Amino acid sequence: MFIDEARIRIKAGDGGNGCMAFRREKFVPKGGPSGGDGGHGGDILMSSSLSHNTLVHFRFNPEHKAQRGGHGLGSNCSGSQGESTTLKVPVGTLLYDDETGELVHDFARPNETIVIARGGRGGRGNQHFATSTHQAPREHELGRAGEARNYRLELRLLADAGLVGYPNVGKSTLISRISAAKPKVANYAFTTLEPNLGVVSVGDWPHELSFTVADLPGLIEGAHLGHGLGIQFLKHIERTSVIVHLVDVSDGSGRLDPVEDFKVITAELKSFDPALAAKPTILVAAKADVANPDKLKKLTAMAKRRKLPFFLISAVSGEGIDKLKFALADMVATHRPIPVDVEPLPDIKLRPSYPPPPNSAKGRA
Repeated sequence: MFIDEARIRIKAGDGGNGCMAFRREKFVPKGGPSGGDGGHGGDILMSSSLSHNTLVHFRFNPEHKAQRGGHGLGSNCSGSQGESTTLKVPVGTLLYDDETGELVHDFARPNETIVIARGGRGGRGNQHFATSTHQAPREHELGRAGEARNYRLELRLLADAGLVGYPNVGKSTLISRISAAKPKVANYAFTTLEPNLGVVSVGDWPHELSFTVADLPGLIEGAHLGHGLGIQFLKHIERTSVIVHLVDVSDGSGRLDPVEDFKVITAELKSFDPALAAKPTILVAAKADVANPDKLKKLTAMAKRRKLPFFLISAVSGEGIDKLKFALADMVATHRPIPVDVEPLPDIKLRPSYPPPPNSAKGRA
């Protein structure tokens, strides 16, 4: 099950209460206050992982809590610190604050870890409130509550190239020919109901190049208004470097003008995000084995006018597949974002720090 959106509710651990106690030992008169501090509540962390590829583990388990801190004890013994909880998400996940809509973090790299909810601070025991004039304090602090947050998770697949086009133009058949992916292939519209990822390799070792391709569910006119499958999957090509636009040039599509097909899908991409229409695009005429010569001529002329790389393929017979693979590898290598050296994330402090209390501090009884 491919789940690319989820909402979660999280609650960090509460801090333990401080203790009020006095030393009562034999031969130790006037032992004084000995109440220990409460333990800090556990934090909730989120980490990106390559071992996950969907958010399905959040869809059916939306609530997550960390352990609360232990209460303070006598003899100046502090309570135990609550265990922190780490939530794993796929690389490419965007974390939004569900209440404000603000982007909290973009997990674009593996093994990124951030704290998304801080545990509550433990309360101080009465040992901290002793002064020269107040030698038997009965004040102590309650533990503070841990942070509670609502977040929205949105997964955007990390692929080098994205296949787009009308339903049933041959996107799934193409990705099954150029990679090891095995998507569902059938002779009816909207066969693909969720994105499929495939890894394509070209060349021979040690000069082998590899890149990932995403096969997206088919688009139709009015997709940005919710028609068909809508645009719920277009977010997965926002991170791609290259778009492969497939157009059916056979008579089986039921559409008369392939140039109009290209313009309609391009307009839908632009309606979703103008940056998508500006991405490097390869135009592919699919189903060459049963191509209509007039349709092919129109599409070829349009590709020349727009100076688009143009390929004629047949995913069934294999015609033009190798040429497309090598051209796609070259274009991906040219337009793939150059890795930028970023500063490492600061060390995660799981135990909140706070300054020592002044002697005049007063707590809650």
